[in-house]
Amino acid sequence: MELAFDEAETAGGKGEVPVGCVVVRAGEIVARAGNRTLAQKDPTAHAELLALRAAAQSIGGERLFDCDLYVTLEPCAMCAAAISFARIRRLYYGAVAPKGGAVESGVRFFAQPTCHHRPEIYGGIGETRASTLLKNFFAARR
Repeated sequence: MELAFDEAETAGGKGEVPVGCVVVRAGEIVARAGNRTLAQKDPTAHAELLALRAAAQSIGGERLFDCDLYVTLEPCAMCAAAISFARIRRLYYGAVAPKGGAVESGVRFFAQPTCHHRPEIYGGIGETRASTLLKNFFAARR
């Protein structure tokens, strides 16, 4: 998770919403990314999607069965769907996102009967740090 926070802080330093993500397989980092929606002028350039894309390229396939994903913020519905489609084994996330999250907030994507794959989910990992990072970022922008 520490590396996900590094990615989040780097993204925040570039004016992006400070969210970072790391994909791990067998104890090795496969991919890492921070939000880049502004830099790429792409609303889908969330840290999770960028890391999943890089992991799939690195592994050589779209199914990441034996991979774990660490992200500093509860994934949104788009990212939760991508995590499901990628068949991520375990999801670890930091802060809850009451307005945009889709794991324990909002639509609760993985609890839907139409969800084909549900990772093991562990929330609240570094929650205080993640929340503080986001609150400070948005406070500075106001």
